[in-house]
Amino acid sequence: MSAPDLTRDVRQLDNDVQSIYELLAGISATQLRQGNRLVEIGTAQAEVATTLAEQGAKLDTIIELLRPSGPS
Repeated sequence: MSAPDLTRDVRQLDNDVQSIYELLAGISATQLRQGNRLVEIGTAQAEVATTLAEQGAKLDTIIELLRPSGPS
């Protein structure tokens, strides 16, 4: 292998390494965005669960009010 060939190979390897770092940076940014979105979804899901529990309690109260209170 001649010196120009070796130099070209080293440059190509350096370019390959730089490309890999760029890909990894993109993947990292995507994971960060997805993680943030999952936190948002988790928060929204907790709010829905709270609302559902409140509505369930109200429904239980309504059912109790509508039930006959004993023999008439």
